[in-house]
Amino acid sequence: MENESTRQLKVAKQIQRDLAEIIRSKGMATFDGAMVTVSGVRMSPDLSLAKVYVSIFPSEKVKGVMEIIENANKQLRGELGHLVAKQLRIVPELAFFVDDSLDYVEHIDELLKK
Repeated sequence: MENESTRQLKVAKQIQRDLAEIIRSKGMATFDGAMVTVSGVRMSPDLSLAKVYVSIFPSEKVKGVMEIIENANKQLRGELGHLVAKQLRIVPELAFFVDDSLDYVEHIDELLKK
């Protein structure tokens, strides 16, 4: 794992908080009734790209919800831009990834029950 600067970490935390709030404010209906959580954000060194990791519950809806998020990418970035305009010169591009660590935990849980 490459070493992230303090600035990268601070910006990542801010974007994680703001995106979580934007997604929460849209409500579960927007995401086909799924619960979407922003579980982490990693910033590129030049702060131009934010890799956004989302957990989606229930996991059967992952594919559909990721399509909804991709289709709303520009809109989400626009809303994020309003929130971070004072802190950042440029609003980073957003790349969304599924954080499947919850599935992994569930899988381990199932294995332990056997």
